[in-house]
Amino acid sequence: MLSRRKLGRQGLEVSALGLGCMGMSHAYGQPDDQESIATIHRAIELGCTFFDTAEVYGPFTNEELLGRALKGRRDQAQIATKFGFVIGQGLFAGADSRPHHVREVVEASLKRLQTDHIDLLYQHRVDPETPIEDVAGTVKDMIAEGKVLHFGLSEAGVDTIRRAHAVQPVSALQSEYSIWERNLDADIMPVLDELGIGLVPFSPLGRGFLTGTAKRAEEYPADDFRSKGDPRLQGENYDANMRIANLVREIAAPHGATPGQVALAWLLQLRDDIVPIPGTKRRGYLEENLGADKLVLSTEDVERLKGALGTFSVSGERYGAAAMAMVDR
Repeated sequence: MLSRRKLGRQGLEVSALGLGCMGMSHAYGQPDDQESIATIHRAIELGCTFFDTAEVYGPFTNEELLGRALKGRRDQAQIATKFGFVIGQGLFAGADSRPHHVREVVEASLKRLQTDHIDLLYQHRVDPETPIEDVAGTVKDMIAEGKVLHFGLSEAGVDTIRRAHAVQPVSALQSEYSIWERNLDADIMPVLDELGIGLVPFSPLGRGFLTGTAKRAEEYPADDFRSKGDPRLQGENYDANMRIANLVREIAAPHGATPGQVALAWLLQLRDDIVPIPGTKRRGYLEENLGADKLVLSTEDVERLKGALGTFSVSGERYGAAAMAMVDR
């Protein structure tokens, strides 16, 4: 069984690794609901109880899928979902965190998830038109009502985190963070330490790149996010970035581990309040990922991986321009 970790100081305790459910319905090829549900059930069997979704994944269909999968198992799981996008015009069409909209989203999410409470509710992206104090205050009210248990932010900057936390304590920040994406180190990590906020890294495997199995962007089908949405897989960027993937593979070999397990174990050993959420719709990959909880890297391994960006710079932005514009930094 997986070990457990605490996120924030408000009592949220989850499995050391979560399951990112987005790819079951959105962005990564054709859905396979039967296998996805079997993967969610297998996760629970193995002690992975922390499931990440959002209204915009699908849109809506991912929450519905998770709700069906957890029917009769809700007491064995913790659900994280998100609000804050304009729905119907593409994933990065715009933000909407007006208080009345947040309430509408939460009520709709509760129905799709077939539950009476959301364990962790994130603002998916910061809405520059809505004061974060209003957003945090709305979530605070829903916590008092029992519809939400804990508050989180996603891709939020220092000022936003501080202002939100002053109104309603933030249990977790979800942002992209991995061996090759360290945008949080300089400014965000010290604030998380100061305020006692946990970190939930998404794309901890670099959208598959750190596993050594990622293909060039042009080799993915058009319905896969990586075909156009990930500059690091495109052209010369792909070739340059393979140096980092090769380092991970080199460190994995003596451990008899996979590169993906090394990438996840590295995150787990950095801090005791990090809970990565690698995504998959397949039981085989799930079982491989969860094996990282038992992998112990040497201090030398950890430091080599930590210093990878000093040796090999990453080539390309982590998103396209429209998506990067919605990151609050």
